[in-house]
Amino acid sequence: MAKKNVFIGVVSVLIILFSEEAYAEETTIRILHTNDAHGRAFEGELDGIGYAKMKTLIAENRGEHSLLVDAGDTFHGTTFASLEEGRTIADVLNAVGYDAFVPGNHDFNYGLDRLYELEETIDFPVIAANLLNDEEEPLFEPFMLEEFDDVTVGIFGLATPETAFKTHPNNVAAVTFEDPSAAAQRMVDLLQQEGADVIVALAHLGIDETSEHTSQKVAAEVQGIDVIIDGHSHSELPTGLAGENDTLIASAGEYLQNLGVVDLVFADGILVEKSAKLIQQSEAEAIKPDEKVEALLAELEEGQQAILAEPVGHTAVDLNGEREHVRVEETNLGNFIADVLRNATEADIALTNGGGIRASVQAGMITKGDLVEVSPFGNYAVTIEVTGAQLLKVLENGVSGYPEPSGGFPQISGFSFQFDPNNKHGQRVHSVLVKGKPLQENETYLLATNDFLAAGGDEYTDLANAPIVNEFSAVDELLIEYLQDAGEIAPKREGRIQMAAIPAETQAPLHAEYVIQPGDTLFEIGLRLNVQWPKLLEMNPVIRDEDVIFSGETILVPHTRT
Repeated sequence: MAKKNVFIGVVSVLIILFSEEAYAEETTIRILHTNDAHGRAFEGELDGIGYAKMKTLIAENRGEHSLLVDAGDTFHGTTFASLEEGRTIADVLNAVGYDAFVPGNHDFNYGLDRLYELEETIDFPVIAANLLNDEEEPLFEPFMLEEFDDVTVGIFGLATPETAFKTHPNNVAAVTFEDPSAAAQRMVDLLQQEGADVIVALAHLGIDETSEHTSQKVAAEVQGIDVIIDGHSHSELPTGLAGENDTLIASAGEYLQNLGVVDLVFADGILVEKSAKLIQQSEAEAIKPDEKVEALLAELEEGQQAILAEPVGHTAVDLNGEREHVRVEETNLGNFIADVLRNATEADIALTNGGGIRASVQAGMITKGDLVEVSPFGNYAVTIEVTGAQLLKVLENGVSGYPEPSGGFPQISGFSFQFDPNNKHGQRVHSVLVKGKPLQENETYLLATNDFLAAGGDEYTDLANAPIVNEFSAVDELLIEYLQDAGEIAPKREGRIQMAAIPAETQAPLHAEYVIQPGDTLFEIGLRLNVQWPKLLEMNPVIRDEDVIFSGETILVPHTRT
């Protein structure tokens, strides 16, 4: 989901208790937290701290009584993570020393069975109270209890129900998603019975207003949750967010750019203060990486070289991914990638950006490493719904920079179009055919693309406004899977994108006719049609006085393309 920087005034919730005792014995419990790392294990990946420095930062800030938790979307998102289906990340998390984890939607990208295997690999529990099987039994441990001196901390997990459509549906076919608020209420009641002095929800819900289930909604509907440590919306909450029912919501942004810190202060076993803060990447620049974690990362990365050399298929032809081609014209590699996106998602049409294609592949054997070089960003496939009219705008954006090379130049599947570079921007695209039939501007099409474009990248702002239907695996994973099944490919240019002048018979007429309605004035007609009234006067010399027009008469107005 798109990152949100939320700047709230300092949120420090103080519970002031009056007591005859002058001095109460205080205990501070510190919860360190991360979320939405998306496989970014190394320093500098999207400006993240990386796990080696994060380990040092954690050690410096743990305190006497502390926990380290992760709020999900952790095992997937980069080649380093996906090449061994999360195993490398599991090893690193163990080395860093996490205490609990709630699965995010992308942690299901390898399937439920693989998540179970990863659960067996890690040294800490996966907790999720609202993930159930067909018999409404929990798929994972719903909660955990931790004792610190005279304080009992109860932590339960909440996973987003959006996982049902934000990973491949087959990955969660055996999962029932209970309403997060209902599950949270069950957990609060149970943990209170178990004697918890403080209750923490480790949640992958987020605070995005477009989501039905959010941490704010849970806080409002459930009493008794002291803190929600959150993920999913990539929200950066520098001092936390005050939710309803005295619930503090904390979230650490994305990609290990921050280490979240929640402090819980107890006096004689009673919570008297809670606060949240972030330790930012800029504060970690000078610290030394943990040597053991740094060595482990290097060892794991080196071990993947053999995997990257594994053959996955053959190509009978050179696959053209050269920058000077994919950013200005259709190429056979662009066609192949777009075809894979469309087939894997069962979409009507597909569009990817030429700028996302980073290498060519020579004829012959194709290795996993070749495909990772072609698509190195870890972008995953999504499907969104667009109207024909929206698709036209999308295509106009894609060819707007021509003849200059543009990262947004489209590579497509399931449809074709022509464009006239001599026309002005916004009026270049024509002759759009979807599966051989003319584009219908009012019809809705299921479009496969990548998450970068779906978020409005490369100025595809119309895609950012379209509803996401589903999310799938990373593009390089889909390419590997397709080739392993197909064995050999020989994609070619098919004339999906052609430069051509707009045919005379399809050229938009310069003028249209308008029948004057009762009460109309040239000024009002101009406002309605977005044209200056003097222009209307110029186009209709028969009108001698701009204040004198007659209902029922026909005048000429500029033709506007819809």
